[in-house]
Amino acid sequence: MSGLREVLGIQHPILLGAFGGLSSVALTAAVSEAGGLGAYGLYGYDGARIRDTAAALREATDKPFALNIWLPTGDEAPPSAQHTIFAQALEPFYEAVGVEVPARPERYLPTLDEQLDAIWDAAPAALSVVYGVPSADVVDEAHRRGIRIIGTATTVAEAVALEDGGVDVVIASGAEAAGHRVSFLRPAEESLVGTFALVPQVVDAVSVPVVAAGGVADRRGVAAALALGASGVQVGTAFLATNESAANDSHRAAIRSTAADESVLTKAMSGRLARGARNRAVRAIEAGGMSGPFPVQNWLTGRFRAPAGEQGLGELQSLWLGQGAPLATRDTASEVFAELLAGV
Repeated sequence: MSGLREVLGIQHPILLGAFGGLSSVALTAAVSEAGGLGAYGLYGYDGARIRDTAAALREATDKPFALNIWLPTGDEAPPSAQHTIFAQALEPFYEAVGVEVPARPERYLPTLDEQLDAIWDAAPAALSVVYGVPSADVVDEAHRRGIRIIGTATTVAEAVALEDGGVDVVIASGAEAAGHRVSFLRPAEESLVGTFALVPQVVDAVSVPVVAAGGVADRRGVAAALALGASGVQVGTAFLATNESAANDSHRAAIRSTAADESVLTKAMSGRLARGARNRAVRAIEAGGMSGPFPVQNWLTGRFRAPAGEQGLGELQSLWLGQGAPLATRDTASEVFAELLAGV
């Protein structure tokens, strides 16, 4: 079995979490330049935007990086008459940021084929996927082009399914992790295994390199992950708090002020279970009981989340963060990377 470094062509076994909507070229390039694997989340990106982003990444670094996509699960709600009902339920938030209630779009998300066509042109070192096992055609095409496939598992069974599907690396994502719980064999609510329990069991179950994710924010987390048998770590929240990320000041403040037991798992902001801070928007949507399905809810809240971010209104944003948030105390990507590397 080849090691993680050899498989991904990196110097150090440190991977950047791919943030849907919060990735930045600067942070991705910084991690890659440091010898890890930078990653950029392409959730919602159409083909043209993917090509532009890849070009910007190529200008910023000549080191390996990963591009991340969400695989369709088949239960995504299409635009329908219900759009108006769910949109009107969020009207107070639109008013708070000064935008109109959004009309129903032609589509909420680009197609997988459109995204993949652009990714093949971009030719990243790795394609990382969440919410499932990529098809044999996707795996074969990636490997034909010299692109490694990274899959994400929240249970042992998912890790085995990913290895059986031909992925080159499995990320074992514990329930402590920030953002969306990317379970795909059972509901996310039934797949909340902690990192400390998940990682060694996944290591025992698969032969490909395993990367630990969830709660890793400093050298102690890295050392613990490696002791559990992981070949490397993926770190999100600690890097999200840095100056190079696309998070704004309100989001960074939330990361540094939310205790481990104060982060919550909620479907309020996107229609899928995700971990973040329970701010005003989350509390109000949960209390109202009128949350749309995915991706309707994610698209609708995005229409007020973006201007809220521009206006510094953290209470109306998706403040994704993990249970290790109090450990995210460093301001630059280089400082975070150096701290993590000390645990290798």
